[in-house]
Amino acid sequence: MDPLAEPRSAAGVLPLRWVAPVFFASGFSALLYQTVWQRALFTHYGTNVESVTVIVTAFMVGLGAGSLLGGVYSRDPRRPALLAFCLVEAAIGLFGLVSLPLIEKVGALTLGMGTLGTGVVSLLLVLVPTTLMGATLPVLVAFAVRLWGNVGRSVGALYFVNTLGSAAASFAAAFFVMSHLGQAGTVQLAAGLNLGVALLVSLVLRRGRA
Repeated sequence: MDPLAEPRSAAGVLPLRWVAPVFFASGFSALLYQTVWQRALFTHYGTNVESVTVIVTAFMVGLGAGSLLGGVYSRDPRRPALLAFCLVEAAIGLFGLVSLPLIEKVGALTLGMGTLGTGVVSLLLVLVPTTLMGATLPVLVAFAVRLWGNVGRSVGALYFVNTLGSAAASFAAAFFVMSHLGQAGTVQLAAGLNLGVALLVSLVLRRGRA
């Protein structure tokens, strides 16, 4: 048996008990990152129309690239989609822990750059984590399709849960999280959610193989 193959019994751990909360937390953390990183980037590159447009575009490019790459990866049913999701969430969390010091340092080194330079730097700063974020939906959808055998149900359910998590994070960030935790605390909360998701999924994988 391939040690990286998707464990059949992982599908039997009452999937809705953990798939929905896991992807809700993933969407929640992603929106927290976007809120904090945009504010951090605006601090260094300004909040004029050009900077806002460039920074938001950088986020969208990363998410779009991640969705494409995640779809390509998950197309092959022999590839372990759940393991990939676990590793992606862990990588996002680890990047989150160092993201603000990284933005601070790069921003200080590139202060005063023009619009083109701002665009390139912003893209490079957020490209890796946003690409990973964009890959989570197609990868987890691939696992859900293998589990439920229904593409429409899988995409619809997971997209709903992920969007609900992002909406909840928008509300929480505006009325509680940012004001009480600040940027650093908010990023730490988001990273903790990612790492917690990775831990939970790794336990499901381990239980499935046991």
